[in-house]
Amino acid sequence: MLPTIQRAIRPVSTLSAVRRLHNSALDVMEQPAPEETVTSNFSRFIQSVQPSHLSPVVLQRSKRMVLDSIGVGLLGSTTEVFDLALQHCQHVYAPDDISFVYGRSGTKLSPTLAALVNGVAVHSMDFDDTWHPATHPSGAVLPALLAICDMFPNNSKPSGLDLLMAFNIGIEVQGRLMRFSKEAHNIPKRFHPPSVVGTLGSAAACARLLCLNHSQCSHALAIAASLAGAPMANAATQSKPLHIGNASRQGLEAALLASRGLEASSLILDAVPGIAGFSAFYEDYTPSPMVSTEEAEHTFLLETQDIAFKRFPAHLGMHWVADAAAHVHKALLALSGGIISPSSVQEILLRVPCSKYINRPFPESEHQARHSFQFNACTALLDGQVTVHSFQPEALLRPELHALLSRVRVEHPQDNPANFNSMYGEVQVTLVNGIVLRGHCDTFYGHWRKPLSDESLQEKFRNNASVVLPPERVDGIVEAVEGLEFLSDCKPLLAQLQ
Repeated sequence: MLPTIQRAIRPVSTLSAVRRLHNSALDVMEQPAPEETVTSNFSRFIQSVQPSHLSPVVLQRSKRMVLDSIGVGLLGSTTEVFDLALQHCQHVYAPDDISFVYGRSGTKLSPTLAALVNGVAVHSMDFDDTWHPATHPSGAVLPALLAICDMFPNNSKPSGLDLLMAFNIGIEVQGRLMRFSKEAHNIPKRFHPPSVVGTLGSAAACARLLCLNHSQCSHALAIAASLAGAPMANAATQSKPLHIGNASRQGLEAALLASRGLEASSLILDAVPGIAGFSAFYEDYTPSPMVSTEEAEHTFLLETQDIAFKRFPAHLGMHWVADAAAHVHKALLALSGGIISPSSVQEILLRVPCSKYINRPFPESEHQARHSFQFNACTALLDGQVTVHSFQPEALLRPELHALLSRVRVEHPQDNPANFNSMYGEVQVTLVNGIVLRGHCDTFYGHWRKPLSDESLQEKFRNNASVVLPPERVDGIVEAVEGLEFLSDCKPLLAQLQ
């Protein structure tokens, strides 16, 4: 069997050649070709990003994303969905002990399968970060990059800065692609966005960390487009986490195939009449080249728009109604003397955006509950908050919860679009004595306009990671991520995860 690095990065035949390519990608920017295509421009961007292009704001925000993604992945390794994906990979595929698996010390898989199962873990509880236009950016990229880091020999791991540059390239590519379509700005109806843009973001990030040349980067993006896509019918089922796992895996697959010489369309990101490239996913797709990284006006999207981090594991839309309902909960407590009784409630009116797949009056599983305006509003009315434990079977089956669910009515005001940047959640509770209580939320705590503090984000991470790791390793991950750009290689981070 060939050495790991040779199997993974063909046609680059020696480790020294890999490192030379890697260093040249950091230190040298190719001049943009005249009249270059959008696809070629994106490929050149993947190659040309240098450490100086990552501002302190971008570095800090992306490190927060890395920490949060690792935390939700570790917690996600306790779920049934993760177990099923891991068992499948262990039993169907030949063992290839290279890359670590979240929450399973000593268990390793091939890099692509590790990217799959770790991506599933990240999205298994719908607890991962969200951006605007709507997608889950980190889970599609980080598992693949960590799998690659494990793939390199111990004496030549990528540096922490290498990892952050590749990660930010993957995030940037996703954000740019989403902004080429007005349709993409709204809560999706046809397909799950991270299964599309996440796959290309993963391919871009992996292409950078694997030091692919300009042509190979282009092919990696095009190959990834042929491996992308997942219908919204599988939302709120056990298959939805596969969307993130497959995005991470298929992006890595695309980069590895491109490294071996597999070719694909050189116009995949261009809008060419008669050629259905990326426009196959968005009919109103109108692409444009990125501003070159050597031009002063270039700004990473993460510089100007932060990420939304969830306080509890559910679809992002649930956070508006949960915060509005928590406000009403406080008023109910004051009126009732500390005891909330469903019998005192005549009607619960929810004013929310019109989005069919998150309008679920009586959810029958934890996955449906994570995508139910009604469930999350009624849970917050009863408990004052929604937490990880709100989706346990005993919580879902509470008689008092179902009593409230039976009193819910939903309205979709015209001024409340299905758009994470401009939607709101409103909860109006009418009591049997005629008193009406209202709660309104247009920006929940954790939204990019109202981001979690470092303290809150770290508390979330510690709560998640400590479910499967001892305190010293939880501390080790926090320390490694906080100083990631200063690590000469990624071993200190990897050591805490396996």
